[in-house]
Amino acid sequence: MLSVMHLAQLNVAHLRAPIDAPELAEFVALLEPVNTVADEAPGFVWRLKESESDPTATVIHDYGDYLLVNFSVWESLETLWNYAYRSAHLGVLRRRREWFLRMAEPYMVMWWIPEGYIPSLAEGMARLERLKAEGPSPEAFTFKDAYDSSEAVSLPAAAEARK
Repeated sequence: MLSVMHLAQLNVAHLRAPIDAPELAEFVALLEPVNTVADEAPGFVWRLKESESDPTATVIHDYGDYLLVNFSVWESLETLWNYAYRSAHLGVLRRRREWFLRMAEPYMVMWWIPEGYIPSLAEGMARLERLKAEGPSPEAFTFKDAYDSSEAVSLPAAAEARK
């Protein structure tokens, strides 16, 4: 029996200033509408939220004060692509240099997970580190070097997540 796989994605960005700084006010104002577009997008499954009641609350973590984390699960590579590059998200993405520092290393990673499994932020950060250290593989990849879910179904991590 073939398992249904979903796509986990993590991306990080280094803010140019604290999240409450005036120069980030426009970005913060765009968080709620862009997150709503994501939540309502075809193929969206889940995203990590700091608060259910405050859609502008950024995820609190231990990976650095100015590191913004976006972590979500999608039904497919195509549904994530459509959200990222064929929705209102693209307008915000095009302006990222206004709010975030340039990153010389990979800042986004994707991997396949069994349907119904929600990975931890620590797992996502480990996948990003793996991509940085080893390059793209079925365990950690990017849009440019994507792998099909069939290449991940038999990996040990997928089997472990199904338990």
